[in-house]
Amino acid sequence: MPTPVLEFDEVRKRFAPDRLVLDGLRLEVLPGETVALVGPSGCGKTTALKLANRLLEPDGGVVRVFGRPAAEQEPVALRRRIGFVIQEGGLFPHWTVRENVEAVPRLLGWTPERRRERSDAMLATVGLPAGAFAPRRPASLSGGERQRVGVARALAAAPSLVLMDEPFGALDPIARREMQKEFLAWRTRWDAAVLLVTHDLGEAFRLADRVAVMASGRIRQVGPPDTLRREPADAFVREFVSEFLA
Repeated sequence: MPTPVLEFDEVRKRFAPDRLVLDGLRLEVLPGETVALVGPSGCGKTTALKLANRLLEPDGGVVRVFGRPAAEQEPVALRRRIGFVIQEGGLFPHWTVRENVEAVPRLLGWTPERRRERSDAMLATVGLPAGAFAPRRPASLSGGERQRVGVARALAAAPSLVLMDEPFGALDPIARREMQKEFLAWRTRWDAAVLLVTHDLGEAFRLADRVAVMASGRIRQVGPPDTLRREPADAFVREFVSEFLA
């Protein structure tokens, strides 16, 4: 079995003495795999995501990234090796599209020529030709276009791990479905491990190789979508999945 790109090993996180958000979380994301985290609001999905790039620190257990404890890695250097996509891309509003896409390669010291070549390629990959879109600013783009730029920026430095936090949640249903289709097409072009947080079980089932159902800070079941449909591990998973299938 390959070494996980991301691993949560009995991870615990409290935000107050009486508020245990993660309670012994165990989960692995393997190279080239997309794992979706789903569950009720407040179950710890986004907290887990933020622990992966040290936006938060665990109170117990170990988070391993690229085979090493995240706590042993310098936070800024770690984050530059990880792609991060949030709703509407989280773009820098006063930067052009090209400047946004080149943000991490610039921090990594890539030459201007290499950055330009990469940003042109990434914009083409997400269906936004550089000639038309590179000089524009985020305010001039639609929500779907901003989301595409966010994905291009996350992938520009060819990270081995991509974290996605409700990346398509702000889009209307038609644009959301189109972005989901494009995500699946992009997955054939880049070989990264992806941890996707979503409240939409249908999205998780469409996009992920494995789906992890969370409740009260723990994984209740993790497996391929068909396994969750046919063999739910307990009553909670059965009810959670049945609401989507109804």
